[in-house]
Amino acid sequence: MNCKEALPLIHEYLDGDLQGSDSQRLKEHLISCQACHALFKQLEKTDAMVRMLHPVKASDTLTAQIMSGLPRAKKKNAWMEWIRKHPAVSVAIVFATVMFGSFMSMWNDDTNLMVKGNDLQDVVIQGDTVIVPKGHTVKGDLVVQRGKLRVEGDVTGNLIVIDGTLNLASTAHISGQVTQVNEALGWIWYKIGEFVSMLSR
Repeated sequence: MNCKEALPLIHEYLDGDLQGSDSQRLKEHLISCQACHALFKQLEKTDAMVRMLHPVKASDTLTAQIMSGLPRAKKKNAWMEWIRKHPAVSVAIVFATVMFGSFMSMWNDDTNLMVKGNDLQDVVIQGDTVIVPKGHTVKGDLVVQRGKLRVEGDVTGNLIVIDGTLNLASTAHISGQVTQVNEALGWIWYKIGEFVSMLSR
């Protein structure tokens, strides 16, 4: 045992907490090390003097005096407390706000025509007008964003028009659902639904 290891054991011994092999090792070290032995004797005397002192009783008003001297606790903000207690909900709200802001920005900024589908070979695009000609079939879903859609033929899936117009001729046949989204909020719900369906695949 070295002197560094002996010091905490001396304190434990004086407190009456040191037992077993550690007690034996400390005694052996104190016999062989004069510096630690002298320190032990000094601490032993100090401990004995402290034990001889009469206990001092605190006044009955001490607690009140200490409490009155402490700075007043700041009033807690109810919103901040709620956020601290519900971190997952707070993160979800921040995420939803950011997503809503980015969706609104995308809705307002993008003005280009967008046509999406698995089978677009029979689709005719003239300027901002998308045409499914009579006698032609688009297999699967057809999505047209920021344009005019004129359907004279067949669509075997869903038909979705976002921020645009839809004209169905009497010869048109749509197998799936026809959805028109002309408001930013409706578009956000559409994008959320699209994201959820993509995750579920």
